[in-house]
Amino acid sequence: DVSFKNLGLLIIDEEQKFGVAIKEKLRQLKLNVDTLILTATPIPRTLQLSLMGARDLSIIRTPPPNRIPIVTELHSFNEDIIRESIYYEVSRNGQVFFIHNRIQNIAEIEALVRRVCPDVTTAVAHGQMDGPRLEKIMLDFIEGDYDVLISTTIIESGLDIPNANTIIINQAHHFGLSELHQLRGRVGRSNRKAFCYMLAPPLTLQTPEARRRLKAIEEFSEIGSGLSIALQDLDIRGAGNLLGAEQSGFIAEIGFETYHRILDEALLELKEGEYKDLFRDESTQGDQKEEIRKYLTDCQIDTDITLLFPDDYIGNNPERLRLYRILDSISSEERLIAFEKELEDRFGPLPPESRELINVVRLRWMAIQLGFEKIILKKDRMIIHFISNPDSDYFASPTFKMVLNFIQAKGRKFDMKESKGKLRLSTDSITSVSMAMEVMHKILKMS
Repeated sequence: DVSFKNLGLLIIDEEQKFGVAIKEKLRQLKLNVDTLILTATPIPRTLQLSLMGARDLSIIRTPPPNRIPIVTELHSFNEDIIRESIYYEVSRNGQVFFIHNRIQNIAEIEALVRRVCPDVTTAVAHGQMDGPRLEKIMLDFIEGDYDVLISTTIIESGLDIPNANTIIINQAHHFGLSELHQLRGRVGRSNRKAFCYMLAPPLTLQTPEARRRLKAIEEFSEIGSGLSIALQDLDIRGAGNLLGAEQSGFIAEIGFETYHRILDEALLELKEGEYKDLFRDESTQGDQKEEIRKYLTDCQIDTDITLLFPDDYIGNNPERLRLYRILDSISSEERLIAFEKELEDRFGPLPPESRELINVVRLRWMAIQLGFEKIILKKDRMIIHFISNPDSDYFASPTFKMVLNFIQAKGRKFDMKESKGKLRLSTDSITSVSMAMEVMHKILKMS
């Protein structure tokens, strides 16, 4: 309910605690607002956007004066470790955080601490306590009335207690890298040596991701190592999606090319839907502009025609696979002609099946230009599938009208039908990719 007269700068602190929906809602307070994000451990997607140059990144590596790196150790749950770490800290008049993130049995942990260290004073703090009671416990801890504060992750942010220089994190394998780094940052806030003890089951009993997290937090314990930890998090969890709500995840699971195809389709949907007004100029700058406008990013070709580089033409398997990849990446007629010439120079005249393979690339380009989502060439018959989205601007475009004019001019040679809300066009006597290309050429000539 807060309204700003002239909002110019939005600052988001502890960015790793915010989800995509919340951050977008904040940005909608004003269009084109400058945004400054502060975080010790950026989430994978934010870090990836910075590394690829989509966002500016500034790194502060200089710690406050007299800060000492925190000694970080990983142990199995062990009462001796708990006893020794608490008594050592108390012996130098310090205080201890004991993190146990389960309110249901946090009282049992307090009882355990009192049993192994009977002469230390303890207190419990968690988010389900009444505000005044929780505030009193924290103030008393700051004043030094308690030696050990047993709490949930409620202490993760905002606390600065220089006298607390040992933290014990129970069940550390359940925490993320960002949480572990933030919790460890609650100690070592003075010129005294600080200790962080992570208690977890043996590494052999943990998931591979949990093992990598714990090893990373143990390895990167130097002052200002937040970026290194965030890079490890990026490597473990993946970079997430540029569009959508997923802030982590692996592009590799679907493949880089598939990811970019999906991304292009999503951008095209946004252009035709939510941000249609912003791109209106693209479709209203004359017929010539409209004719070459692409409503698709790819066209699937399904055929029973033999399309390949034969073994007796290119005998080396790795080289043949490399040439397939190069052919798939070609995006212009000039490069395709150069590719053909290179093949003829190296291996001799192209066999018919290889020439048809190269023509498939040309066929796909023309199909995309005409708004054909899929082409099936089987049993001497060609079936063309139009864009499956019935709300697409394509069906009101000159391109679609051009296709309709072609069908009307050819009469009975082409059959157009609608099945299950999808429009299809079919014709017979198409026995090769070259014949399919001739049909596309004739349609394009209707313009």
